[in-house]
Amino acid sequence: MARTPFPVEILTPEGKVFDGEAEMLSTRTGEGSLGVLANHAPLLAILEPTELRLHQDGGEVTSFAQAEGYLQVIENSALVLVEECHRPEDLDRSDIESRLENARNSLEEAEEGSEERRGYERDVKRYEAFLEVAGSGG
Repeated sequence: MARTPFPVEILTPEGKVFDGEAEMLSTRTGEGSLGVLANHAPLLAILEPTELRLHQDGGEVTSFAQAEGYLQVIENSALVLVEECHRPEDLDRSDIESRLENARNSLEEAEEGSEERRGYERDVKRYEAFLEVAGSGG
């Protein structure tokens, strides 16, 4: 069944990652997985690190490794604002494994309940998600 495309923009602090149309956007929030189709009700959601998928015309799926951030759906368009967002083929698995190991080591040393510890917990979740996306090949 053909779906109606809608505009999607993905932005990181480094700039625009994607600006085009999709028939469906799928990602994950703290509450669970989420799929957005055209004419979705207005929404503002906090995103968790995961694989962001854009389902496009002809059944093509474009995948990204998405870090934490926000999703805004309004006026039949979606805006994804995330800390990092990479295509699976651009991920360096050994670099991510090294970053994950460093984050885990730092997490063990960080004081319980500290902001520093929460930052390392976010890093661990991000790098675990990135490794999963890198392993799936998109």
